[in-house]
Amino acid sequence: MMTVSPLIIRGARLLDGTVGSDTQDAALLVIDGAIHRLGTNNDTESWPETADAKVIDVAGAPVVPGYVDIHHHGGDGVSFDDGAEASRKALAVHRAHGTTSSVLSYVTGDLQTMRSRLTVGAELARSDPHILGLHAEGPFLHRDFRGAHDEALLRDPEPAAVRSLIDAAGGHLRQMTIAPEKPGGLDAVKGLADSGVVPAVGHTSADFDTAVSAFSRGARILTHSFNGMRGIHHRAPGPVVAALRDSRIWLEVINDGIHVHPAVVASLFVEAPDRIVLVTDAMSATCSPDGDYMLGELEVTVADGVARLSSGDSLAGSTLTMDRAVANAVRSVGVPLDVAVAAATSHPAAAVGAENQCGKLAVGMPADFLVLNPRTFLPDRVFINGELQVAGGAQR
Repeated sequence: MMTVSPLIIRGARLLDGTVGSDTQDAALLVIDGAIHRLGTNNDTESWPETADAKVIDVAGAPVVPGYVDIHHHGGDGVSFDDGAEASRKALAVHRAHGTTSSVLSYVTGDLQTMRSRLTVGAELARSDPHILGLHAEGPFLHRDFRGAHDEALLRDPEPAAVRSLIDAAGGHLRQMTIAPEKPGGLDAVKGLADSGVVPAVGHTSADFDTAVSAFSRGARILTHSFNGMRGIHHRAPGPVVAALRDSRIWLEVINDGIHVHPAVVASLFVEAPDRIVLVTDAMSATCSPDGDYMLGELEVTVADGVARLSSGDSLAGSTLTMDRAVANAVRSVGVPLDVAVAAATSHPAAAVGAENQCGKLAVGMPADFLVLNPRTFLPDRVFINGELQVAGGAQR
């Protein structure tokens, strides 16, 4: 999509997606779906393209990059596992809530099923530049920390099995979550990294030393920190502390107030404000009524917006949207807006190597941005390629 005429956004409180960015009375110029100029309200008077431009004055509202979710599974009653049409439907609801770029995540299945899902996802990614790639969350996970993954389908990361998933994705596999302590796990981590796939440590029984070993072999993401792994003990610090002590590692966190207590989320931001990545881990029930759903092969019951396996009490993803993850960070966790925005934009983009595609407001970048309500910090308007997609979508 291309804008018919140039667009100027002015009167903005501009947060470009980096920690420390917060500019008042800012303006940006969009031409042909990309950011052409950045400046102040006064600068717009000298921009030669202003004669036929449409001008929107946002009256001091925050303007931020479109959000980037590198770990979510579906929404609006369907999951990415369900095929191309379902994936488009789920993406539409997340885009209405400010997530303009996505990595599609797939739960554990047998190898043939996962290969088929990745092949379909790769075709979608080829046709939609706002799909950054794919995330295989399994099947190489530890059974004791499997969460909402089918134990019967978990397996060791034999080289041929790992390679078959990489090949099925046709160059679009951005990340794979793996338990590095499994037989062959550390070799698989190195093999993934060597193949250009970001290894993520998660659903793991790994102790501190094993996590350190995985990071030394190329793992760069901790999958939904604290969930699906050992916690912090004063004599057994575990993978979270290992990740906090390594400046190369991005730490995902599901900031819905359920998966991780706000006080603990605050501690993560205090320790590593430049490396926290907000994710939703959203499943099919996101933006849908309470009731019964499927997550992969497992039945899930959603009550009061909380998704749990129907047999047992394990959390089964979330019903979170990224706009609420950011708003929660500011209003419940106490994180400054620029830090919260960075955790939902430039950080996830960099974590999967997509920093040149999305996550920042900079000249030459796609004009994917949000106008936030200054009171709620939820999006009042969502723009993709400089075109208004939805007004007030996050309020629904």
